[in-house]
Amino acid sequence: MAYVFTFWVCFMLYKEYSNVAFMRLHFLASQKRCADQFTVIVRNIPRISSHSTSETVDEFFRRNHPDHYLGQQPVYNANRYAKLVKKRERLQNWLDYYQLKFERHPEKRLTRRTGCLGFCGREVDQIDYYRARISELERKMASERQKVLNDPKAIMPVSFVTFDSRWGAAVCAQTQQSKNPTQWLTDWAPEPRDVYWQNLAIPFFSLSIRRFLISAAVFALVFFYMIPIAFVQSLANLEGLEKVAPFLRPVIEVNVVKSFLQGFLPGLALKIFLYILPTVLMIMSKVEGYVSLSSLERRTASKYYYFMLVNVFLGSIIAGTAFEQLYAFLHQPPTQIPRTIGVAIPMKATFFMTYIMVDGWAGIANEILRVKPLVIYHLKNMFIVKTERDRERAMDPGSIGLGENLPSLQLYFLLGLVYAVVTPLLLPFIIIFFAFAFLVYRHQVRYSD
Repeated sequence: MAYVFTFWVCFMLYKEYSNVAFMRLHFLASQKRCADQFTVIVRNIPRISSHSTSETVDEFFRRNHPDHYLGQQPVYNANRYAKLVKKRERLQNWLDYYQLKFERHPEKRLTRRTGCLGFCGREVDQIDYYRARISELERKMASERQKVLNDPKAIMPVSFVTFDSRWGAAVCAQTQQSKNPTQWLTDWAPEPRDVYWQNLAIPFFSLSIRRFLISAAVFALVFFYMIPIAFVQSLANLEGLEKVAPFLRPVIEVNVVKSFLQGFLPGLALKIFLYILPTVLMIMSKVEGYVSLSSLERRTASKYYYFMLVNVFLGSIIAGTAFEQLYAFLHQPPTQIPRTIGVAIPMKATFFMTYIMVDGWAGIANEILRVKPLVIYHLKNMFIVKTERDRERAMDPGSIGLGENLPSLQLYFLLGLVYAVVTPLLLPFIIIFFAFAFLVYRHQVRYSD
């Protein structure tokens, strides 16, 4: 029976992947031509003393891709200029706010002091102050822009190369361009709105170091998160907890406390632990140096899935029955560990049923209600929003969050595969979850940005 089930799962996965590949090809064929379909990003361009970066790229691709090469656009290190632009936007926002406030109450003069945080110094008019600050900042922006355009060192060893056909771009993106495997690195260029410009300025040789350090940090994060999760999951098994801490028996035997510890606390505490993880993992992915927002989301989703696989699935199985299995792990040979885990998996079926209801069903309801963006909007509206521009930004609900939601769906699919043969009673909970998820995420994908 197990072989039949495995064959059926593999066949369904094959059919699903074929369907996804067909829909992707159909989407690409039905869309209008886009610049990113004909563009390749080239990184780690070698510097030649007698040529500029633009001349080096142009000469290289005219020699190696003469039939399809169309042109190239070098990338400038304009991170300082981008910071000035953001600062100007903030000042313009404050100017709009005080102008609107003055229009409502023209009889009241708005003033501030020019010193530290507006508490000391000469008293000036608010509107004149911000106009002067914006004018000064615009002069700095113009100077910085000319400096970037005229400074050869501001041109980074990165360029966007355009071809006259998709085939030419595909050949360039998927082949090695030089004998030196660390130079002339090519890949498909992301869409302009998908580029994460800050990471284009990272030197190539520092990327390997960054990714090694982040891998070590992710490993440490997974390891140290096992400690609180192991404690919380141990609470679900009250008999083992009473053996280890008999002084807690009078408290545990109270019906309200017992019901709370067994039924609600483990799943809720685990959800709180996992709530802050996507933000932390996204920051780690940005440090790794990926150059597109979609790549950052994919890497975040990958890290999050491995984390949930180790801590939620394996951690809950091992730690949740730690008081019963500790002796076996310490005194049995390593070859018996898989058998011990196999025995422990059915013992945690009740916990995963609770987890599916608390995290899965409630999470789907929370997704359709969009409670989190709604609360954030009202908080911003109370403390941050000053102008209509701020209100428009605060009302932006964002995307559905693939970095967080996709690993969760994969975890529930894994639970369904594992418990389908050992505890089929869990399958109705999984089926109900995926039925709700299909309806909700179809709606969210259709109406999200």
